[in-house]
Amino acid sequence: MVAGGSVAGLLCAREIAGKGFTVLVIEEDYEIGTPEHCGGLVSLSGLEELGVIPFRKTFDHMIESAEISSPNGKSFTINSKNQKVIEISRRELDKQIAFQAQKNGAVIKVRTSFQEITDSGIRTNEEKIDCKLFVDARGVSSLIHKDRTGILSSAQYEIYANWIKKGKVEVIFDQEKYPSFFAWIIPSGEGKGKVGVAGRGIKVANTLDNILNERGGFSTIRKIFAPIWIKGPIKNFVEGKTIIIGDAAGQAKPTTAGGIFTSGMGGVYAGQAISEFLKSNKREDLEQYQKKWTARFGKEFEKQVLARKILERIDNNTINKLFETITPDIINEISEKDDFDFHTGSIVKLLGLKGSIKTAQTLIGGEIKKLLS
Repeated sequence: MVAGGSVAGLLCAREIAGKGFTVLVIEEDYEIGTPEHCGGLVSLSGLEELGVIPFRKTFDHMIESAEISSPNGKSFTINSKNQKVIEISRRELDKQIAFQAQKNGAVIKVRTSFQEITDSGIRTNEEKIDCKLFVDARGVSSLIHKDRTGILSSAQYEIYANWIKKGKVEVIFDQEKYPSFFAWIIPSGEGKGKVGVAGRGIKVANTLDNILNERGGFSTIRKIFAPIWIKGPIKNFVEGKTIIIGDAAGQAKPTTAGGIFTSGMGGVYAGQAISEFLKSNKREDLEQYQKKWTARFGKEFEKQVLARKILERIDNNTINKLFETITPDIINEISEKDDFDFHTGSIVKLLGLKGSIKTAQTLIGGEIKKLLS
């Protein structure tokens, strides 16, 4: 039984069903892929590892550049062609993976919500269902009662505006307007895309309205409000008969809250481990899920959590000073060599740590060595 019909839950179901086991996916919303919380950025290599070759309807376009702006308006542009990042329709991606899962034998039901765990399985809003294992893929909502300090409010509007350029992502830092996070613009084509913002202790709707009113000349097509998790993975992915995956397990990147690949691999690893456990009934087979995910992403996420702590400590003046230290060589190195899915290296370079710049040393103190190790 899998609760949550998003990327992680559907990939988990695909893996289990592919080994010949019975699996039911329940999704509380009326449609797989709705509402579309995600910005929709993912690397082609990440999708390939997830076992997804995007359909034409899923693939929007390649991202060619990312413009990063500081509070005082200074900016630099990273050429992202080598990283092969694409903007996809999350609605269509989820449906594509749902189709894979269904072809393998999984059953999917929408408008069906998880209520509670019972002695023999779970109870939904419709019925009691017996199951050997319960997979929690319900997203950030599962974390709200565990640790609210890891949650930020976010808003993302889908808009039409002639200032959105196809292939160009924008990221805007301002610790006064978007404390502990940033604002973003992600194109889904020429003149259309998603504009979003997250931050600690701000009214995200008002903040996003201010961003759009400053830019002007836009029409809003859809508004989405959703919490994001930025504190990294939870301690235990397996608790008794419950297996926790995706955003519910904190598998979204602490730096950006993006998680198509990292959460998706959580679903894949969990599905593989569950399949082995159902064959062997050995607990150690089930525990391979967390071991595999941690071996792959654990160190990167630890560094991203450190980078996030740094971001939460610095003010606009410091950000402006750091932007002044970014050289064309640093930008070129990030453009040519860095990895979208493992991007701590980029953060180290942008913070000026690689060159041991005094501003960064004073700012971060003893955390430098941890980030560089």
